[in-house]
Amino acid sequence: MKHLFEVEQKPLLSILTSMQPICTKRTALETTGTILFHLEHKELILKSTDLEISLQASCPIENNTVPGSVTFLVAGKRIFELVKELDGLISCSLEHNQLTLRSGNVSLFLHIKDAQEFPPFPERIENLMHFDATFLLDMLEKVAFLIPQHNANQALNGLLLEISAHAMSMTTTDGHCLAQVKTNNYHLTHDCQWLLPRRAIFEVKKILENSSEKTIFLGTSGQQLVFSGDTFNFFTKILTDTFPQYNSILNKEGFNGAAIDRQHLIKALRRSICMLSGQFIATQFGFSPASLDIQMYNKEVGTLHEKVDIEKFEGETLDIRFYAPYLLNGLQAVQDSKITLHLKSPSRPVIFESNSNSIHFTYLVMPVSPSLNS
Repeated sequence: MKHLFEVEQKPLLSILTSMQPICTKRTALETTGTILFHLEHKELILKSTDLEISLQASCPIENNTVPGSVTFLVAGKRIFELVKELDGLISCSLEHNQLTLRSGNVSLFLHIKDAQEFPPFPERIENLMHFDATFLLDMLEKVAFLIPQHNANQALNGLLLEISAHAMSMTTTDGHCLAQVKTNNYHLTHDCQWLLPRRAIFEVKKILENSSEKTIFLGTSGQQLVFSGDTFNFFTKILTDTFPQYNSILNKEGFNGAAIDRQHLIKALRRSICMLSGQFIATQFGFSPASLDIQMYNKEVGTLHEKVDIEKFEGETLDIRFYAPYLLNGLQAVQDSKITLHLKSPSRPVIFESNSNSIHFTYLVMPVSPSLNS
């Protein structure tokens, strides 16, 4: 006897799309390539895991004649590719070890597996706090770009999330630059910190970008951190590596402040990058009370020399060399028309700061040794 249920293609496809980076990652277990389907009376719950990150999401179903609840496994990539090519309401039926999908004049038959083969899935969640979804996405976008993919220092391949009784911060670094966002809008009664892998951060970003969720909950499930909405739970393992101690390098004691038009500086940096021609060549930045003098020489391409207005710089004339792409990456993460920067000496970093939407953004770039241009 066949048991039937119906599901709309768009919400199902959205979930299957979010699960593709998980179910297509190779692991020691073959069943991580499948997606678990759990059928309730009015809801279809899907689960996917690669043993590092896991996603559970749900969508409504209609005309369900399946008695009780039913759970089975389907090849994750295969069902995604097929559902992508269907439209509208999909009629599904279960019989023996087969899932049938019908849409219009199309009938597809997929083999299913016993759900007992699926790896253990995190279940119990202890919620700690909740965020405005848009605000959380804004914070992630300002720092996630700096997380390296395959740094030899494993601790750099993640984002450090810190929450205290007074504030919440997110910090990332690639060893050359450091980005941090901090807000007083969210806090906990006790200090917590977690180092989250790069994959998890970018998957959470994609979920937030494609979701209509207004509120996101943060919680724990055993040794995992969980981001949840009304229709999903995203689980991630926590990196055990120790994130670098960064507080001392952000100390601005003895630094001189200045302000500069962000867009003018970005355009100057882009012109400097055009002169690089794929080479690692430092650009010279001459800071003075009157202006910022930018010079870059590439013997194979030519020379760049331009001036950008600078405000409120009270220090002595200072020449520092930076790799222009490092500066540009961070400045593109903020939208302020003017940005504040802090300088001390040719061997110390430049520290940019911005405040908007209750988020304090800090971006630090280490200088380049003049000998590297020789």
